Amino acid sequence: MEVELHLPECSSLKEKRSVIRHLLETARRRFAVSASEVDHHDLHQRAALGFAVVAPTAGRVDEILDTVERLVWSEPRATVLSCARHWLDLDP
Repeated sequence: MEVELHLPECSSLKEKRSVIRHLLETARRRFAVSASEVDHHDLHQRAALGFAVVAPTAGRVDEILDTVERLVWSEPRATVLSCARHWLDLDP
């Protein structure tokens, strides 16, 4: 899943990193997902976060990503601009 964020209250990269670090570490710890900032590294009011998860069923992946998405939406210092899910299915 890729989430594009606007961080209107961040006036520096240091402030941005605080918000992003909180979201990424919380998602990793609570939901056992892989998480990283994937774009807009040099902009202090924009961020793109990527989340990846492996589960036995697509339904379980959806449940986990839904909880991660709710976490991101609940962050008061960030506005979600877009959220997209990309699937990799290895079944022949």
